[in-house]
Amino acid sequence: MKNSLILSNDSGFPSTKLSQWSSHQSSDCCDWSGVRCDEAGHVIGLDLSWEPIIGGLENATGLFDLQYLQSLNLGFTLFKGFQIPSRLGNLTNLTYLNLSQGGFAGEIPTEISSLTRLVTLDLSGIVPIEYSYTVWIANLSLFLQNLTELTELHLDRVDLSASGTEWCKALSFLPNLQVLSLSGCDLSGPINHYLAKSRSLSVISLHYNYGLSSGTEFLAHLTNLKALDLSECGLQGKFPEKILHVPTLETLDLSINQLLQGSLPNFPKNSSLRDLILSHTGLSGTLPDSIGNLENLTRVEVSSCNFTGPIPPSMANLTQLFHMDFSSNHFFGPIPSLHKSRNLNNLDLSFNNLSGGISSTFWEQLLNLQIVVLGHNSLSGSIPRSLFLLPNLEMLQLSNNQFENQLPEISNVSSSVLFDLDLSGNRLEGPVPISIFFELRNLYTLDLSSNKFSRLKLASSKPRAIPILKNQSQLSVLDISDNQISGEVPNWIWEVGSGNLKFLNLSHNLVVSLQEPYSISGIRFLDLHSNQLRGNIPYMSPNTSYVDYSNNNFTSIPADIGNFMSETEYFYFVAANNSLAGVIPESVCKATNFQVLDLSNNNLSGTIPACLITKSSSTLEVLNLGRNNLNGTLSDTIFPGDCGLQILDLSGNQLQGVVPKSLANCNMLQVLDLRSNYISDNFPCWLRNASSLQVLVLRSNNFSGHISCPRNKVSWPLLQIVDLACNKFSGRLSQKWLLTMMVAETKSGSEVNHLGIEMPRNQFYEVRVTVTVKGIEIKLLKVPNIFTSIDFSSNNFEGPIPVEMGRFRSLYALNMSHNALTGSIPSSFGNLKEIESLDLSMNNLSGKIPAQLASLNFLSVLNLSYNNLVGKIPTSTQLQSFSPTSYEGNKGLYGPPLTNESQARPPELPPSPPPASSGEIDWFFIAMSIGFAVGFGAVVSPLMFSVQVNKWYNDLIYKFIYRRFRV
Repeated sequence: MKNSLILSNDSGFPSTKLSQWSSHQSSDCCDWSGVRCDEAGHVIGLDLSWEPIIGGLENATGLFDLQYLQSLNLGFTLFKGFQIPSRLGNLTNLTYLNLSQGGFAGEIPTEISSLTRLVTLDLSGIVPIEYSYTVWIANLSLFLQNLTELTELHLDRVDLSASGTEWCKALSFLPNLQVLSLSGCDLSGPINHYLAKSRSLSVISLHYNYGLSSGTEFLAHLTNLKALDLSECGLQGKFPEKILHVPTLETLDLSINQLLQGSLPNFPKNSSLRDLILSHTGLSGTLPDSIGNLENLTRVEVSSCNFTGPIPPSMANLTQLFHMDFSSNHFFGPIPSLHKSRNLNNLDLSFNNLSGGISSTFWEQLLNLQIVVLGHNSLSGSIPRSLFLLPNLEMLQLSNNQFENQLPEISNVSSSVLFDLDLSGNRLEGPVPISIFFELRNLYTLDLSSNKFSRLKLASSKPRAIPILKNQSQLSVLDISDNQISGEVPNWIWEVGSGNLKFLNLSHNLVVSLQEPYSISGIRFLDLHSNQLRGNIPYMSPNTSYVDYSNNNFTSIPADIGNFMSETEYFYFVAANNSLAGVIPESVCKATNFQVLDLSNNNLSGTIPACLITKSSSTLEVLNLGRNNLNGTLSDTIFPGDCGLQILDLSGNQLQGVVPKSLANCNMLQVLDLRSNYISDNFPCWLRNASSLQVLVLRSNNFSGHISCPRNKVSWPLLQIVDLACNKFSGRLSQKWLLTMMVAETKSGSEVNHLGIEMPRNQFYEVRVTVTVKGIEIKLLKVPNIFTSIDFSSNNFEGPIPVEMGRFRSLYALNMSHNALTGSIPSSFGNLKEIESLDLSMNNLSGKIPAQLASLNFLSVLNLSYNNLVGKIPTSTQLQSFSPTSYEGNKGLYGPPLTNESQARPPELPPSPPPASSGEIDWFFIAMSIGFAVGFGAVVSPLMFSVQVNKWYNDLIYKFIYRRFRV
């Protein structure tokens, strides 16, 4: 047999048995490793588990000749893709057969059912399940009917779906069964009474069978039951309370059954329960105080449920408690004392409503704690020094609470194993203690962001060398953003972690400079945005793949900065909203893997280097050079065939010429903003393949001609913002072209999120919109995907308004003012139920105001002035709430808010539209006076925002939108 089994040389684990057989001095196989014989010299046991055997067993003829074999273990071998040999059925003396994790494939042969002496059978499939190595049993009843001596059956990851809902009935052939493990078997139907026939069952594991349903109450009658795992089984209905009263039960896992409802009953005093795992279920109510009766409890997990009320004080009685996870519930009140739980290793109470302080004495007896997670509660007071003295503590997360005062100085903990410290989102103030760096030598992640720290405290002023920092050899992540740290960033900070520091976030502070000399050699993620840094843009390292210098006072870009830019696979570089002047250095093109390049809102001049696009064409997703003083023309071939651009913003410059036709190569384009340039061109129908286009802004240029495109050539089904205002477009508005904007018909009722691109490390490059209302530019820092607007104002469009525009049911803003439109206002506008801003002024519209407009309940800005409208203004609370200026200049129009009779005199010469002005906006005034009335022009300017840092006014507007438009 030893010559018929093939060993793999590159399996990753060496042979410890078969490799010794060929070199063994004894010819008696009973002396070989893994072989067991009886007194007569017959081989009765063969254990080749964890041997790197490859190939099949069909040629292992010697194996099937072992007629006295009682135990065969071939678990964790490498028979990947080979079928279990049917000749195993010849080994009729087998009482133990283990082929688990062997990588077998195909149908398990029915011949195994002839092994009637089997007591233990394990045919579990490989982990993780790979389709090519799937094993299955075609008829479970036929397979099991003769195996009546089985006490243990393990068929994990064996496909039993062919049995349908009869799998429980098939198990009724096994009256002596004690251990049943059928995890991941694609079982379906109820867990029914047939299972109760195996009255000796002590362990039942049916984990990861989503097709199971309720019907578990009868399991409470299994008087020997010790462990029950029904996690991820799709259980519904009421929680089986009687299960908890089985006196022998030690482990209960019903987790990840979100539709399982109910509450916990009182726990009996004679319970043997050690592990209670109920996370991710629909259980609710309060935890009974009788949980303190579970004196043997070592593990309790009820995370992500709907429990409420205080955590019972009786938890103090659980002296054996090792793991406690109550996260993501609605618990409130103080944290109860756990001082008797001296074995406690993991404590997670995060994402609740817990309040009060955490006293110093609370932690004194919990010396075995390794993980403490209390984030996202309402805990207050000071953070006690005793927390940092826990000798085995590895993770401490206290983020997003109300802790205040200064952090304590930490001493005599140089042997600390703490590697993750998160104190972000509190009210901590004062200096950051340098002892954090000195004493906590194994820190890997340090997050002190969103507090009120004033400075990084040094032991002495501007030391030349800080040996303290050499102790921080493990620190990889340092986040102290959103504090009040001012002055100079000390150059020792780059040495934290002894070269291992990869992530540094100092954003949203008050720092003004970087202490010279500095070396950003190992940093991969560098965020200094929203400070008061000035002078030259700092050099970075070629290893740095993410750089954010935006919202500072930098004035120039070093000419050789490209020599220090990233050589990584993707490079994110943002220096928006500074005072950068001069030209964009050609050296920037040495970074050939830009993913995001944003230099917007500066004073840059000169031409746009073509190499910015051509050198990074396949990786560049965002190019934002908007609101500078760039000039010249763009080459018609600037966008290569492999263009991957998603956001292109060149607005607010002095660009001339035409839009490069090669932009058609950018098939994934989502945002195109060319606003406020000197571009002279026709409407870009040739962008027909940009099916992902969501925002198109051509405002304030010299575009001309018709905007009609053949419907079979252009389709922008996701288009939600169109701004063509202030150009020279002419002709009739084509109903066929308008119907390409299908998003306006279907967007209403969608889930609310906002436009942008997901970036590494939980960042989001966000699209930012400036909308013009009555000549005032309003900047919205988030663009909801449900926001749709059309602005065709200040052009030369003529003819009637297409009736089809009434199909845009989710349109929120429409501006067609200052054109030469004729005909009547379509009555279909009454279908625009979401519209908030409508401007049709300064046209030649005639007829009556449609009565259907009276039903537009959300309309908060309306301008129909200076047309040829006649008749009485329809009566409604909404239409009468507007000022007379909304209707003036229509000689035949009357009724409130105008006079009760038609105007006898011709309209006066209408005023010229005011130029758009920008500046600080009273957001409360905007929100109250016009709701979310936006329109009359949209200009899109993408900007990077951390998902963790949102300005209050941005949240105010966005939350208003969410409440207003969510289903």
